[in-house]
Amino acid sequence: MILSFRTAFVFLTLVLSTGDLFAQKIVNKQLSNGLEVIVIPNSNVPLVTIEISVKNGAFTEPPELNGLSHLYEHMFFKGNEKFPDQEAYMKKVRQLGMEFNGTTSVERVNYFYTMPSSNLRPGLEFMMAAISTPKFDKKEFEKEKKVVLGEVDRNESNPYYWSGQAVNAFLWHAYPSRKDSLGDRKTIIGATIAQMKKMKETYYVPNNSALIIAGDVDPSDAFSMANEIFSDWKRGADPFLANPVLKHPPLAKNQFALVQKEVKTPYFRVSWHGPSVETDPKATFAADVLSYILQQPNGKFRKALVESGVSLGTSLSYYTQKTTGPIDLNSQIKAENIKTAIPIILKELNNLTLPNYYTDQQLESAKEILAIGDLFQREKTSTYAQTVSFWWATAGLDYYRNYIKNLRSVTRADINNYITKYINGKNFVASILISKSEATKLGLTVSDLQKLVESAEN
Repeated sequence: MILSFRTAFVFLTLVLSTGDLFAQKIVNKQLSNGLEVIVIPNSNVPLVTIEISVKNGAFTEPPELNGLSHLYEHMFFKGNEKFPDQEAYMKKVRQLGMEFNGTTSVERVNYFYTMPSSNLRPGLEFMMAAISTPKFDKKEFEKEKKVVLGEVDRNESNPYYWSGQAVNAFLWHAYPSRKDSLGDRKTIIGATIAQMKKMKETYYVPNNSALIIAGDVDPSDAFSMANEIFSDWKRGADPFLANPVLKHPPLAKNQFALVQKEVKTPYFRVSWHGPSVETDPKATFAADVLSYILQQPNGKFRKALVESGVSLGTSLSYYTQKTTGPIDLNSQIKAENIKTAIPIILKELNNLTLPNYYTDQQLESAKEILAIGDLFQREKTSTYAQTVSFWWATAGLDYYRNYIKNLRSVTRADINNYITKYINGKNFVASILISKSEATKLGLTVSDLQKLVESAEN
């Protein structure tokens, strides 16, 4: 049976009203070596995903190490003590009927295998060998450097990459490398196996990692196997005692960037320092709810900035992070409208705290849409495991377990506090990505951008 969105909305609203039942399916225990084991049972299909999540990534990287977490991720799927070369490694992958991949982000690196659930035990043994005994073969290392550099090449061919780099250089002015998960080309070229081994010793320890087992598994069996197979993985020193997480200092003043790259439609962006999930978790929930309120097609924000023709599309978003999450206003604007549109867009932010800017119904609708979206993403367990591991690394499991409950408690006052504390009247970075020909035609300079922005503030 196919449900309409309205029917699904009503059904899931009823489910949510009885409590976040689905969160009860996430169960976790900690092994004696500090490894967090998280089990997400789902017997709908006979598959299991095994994932390791490590608190590593850009936030651990000074400039001279920028990109090494990403390079390490590529070296993970190589030979180790049990499977000594790439041929042996891939042969086992085929035997287990496995799909695999990994990702590197700002505050987490993760690796995941999905396979038939009948292969859970050998899959866990395979993961244990990969995480604890990598060989870092020199030939494979040089090969993966080229692969990572290929990713850098692809990103550098995208004009939006350069827009992001220009903004981040100002936004994270003291430590920009600690927000750059792709990495620096020169650092990657000069990387050594000794650096890989040092990274393993520092961050790839059980007390800085989580093992997620998701799918057609019995939790008690999964915990038993995990304890049996991973308990020999030796606990390490707390990596953040010797390498403390650095706090990004606030912006001392507004900054402006004009990036000239070939794009058909100019892209205007304003970025602020948002809340840290560690120091101001309440504001992170308000941030998520506000973003969804502003997305609603019948809302004043969309009517003022999109339906009016001021922009082709404008949104306000927040990215949850422990090490200061960014808030971004993104807008696509026709070149001929730039000088009139930018002040209108920025002045609209001053209206967000007006009592009648959105209705109580729109507030409740935004909370329900967020909650329902969280439920829908649980449908595919292999990807849901990655969602859980993200929250484990960034905010902790308790934050995620109580996510829907805390969303539903967000009030208009909470949203206004978030806007006042982090957006209105706060320093920011403003940028325009525009083609050189359009910038020349308009006579647009960084100074012009600054004047346009300042005209909205007066």
